[in-house]
Amino acid sequence: MARYPTKHATSAGGLVLDDRPDGRWVVLIAHRGADGRLQWTLPKGGLEHGESLEAAAVREVREETGLDAVILRKLGVVDYWFVWHPDRARYHKFVHYYLMAFEGGSFDDRDDEAEDVAWVPFTQALEQLSHANEVELVQKAAAA
Repeated sequence: MARYPTKHATSAGGLVLDDRPDGRWVVLIAHRGADGRLQWTLPKGGLEHGESLEAAAVREVREETGLDAVILRKLGVVDYWFVWHPDRARYHKFVHYYLMAFEGGSFDDRDDEAEDVAWVPFTQALEQLSHANEVELVQKAAAA
């Protein structure tokens, strides 16, 4: 069997927080996985030509959620591998996440990339997120 060439990909995204009288809430988005199941994740996406990681994170949060947010600090980097068959390549992807504060906006103003978007209590996010590496990021934010 032919071996796929290895490529690298970089994305940026954010953990958007809103501190409310009833606690801290975060934004999650949902996509269908390859198996058809709904996967809840943090908003993220690829960089546009010449775009900084920080600008991409703010833009991707805005596009996928409809919300405006400002970066508070770098949260961490998640990396993983996947095969993209149309490209016939094996990718090592690095996603740079930022802790962000909610500034305004509405889910009504988002694009249709995500199937669903929701505010969830911080502790619920730990149970609802589909990927362990994102759960670790949220735990790291809780400890800070």
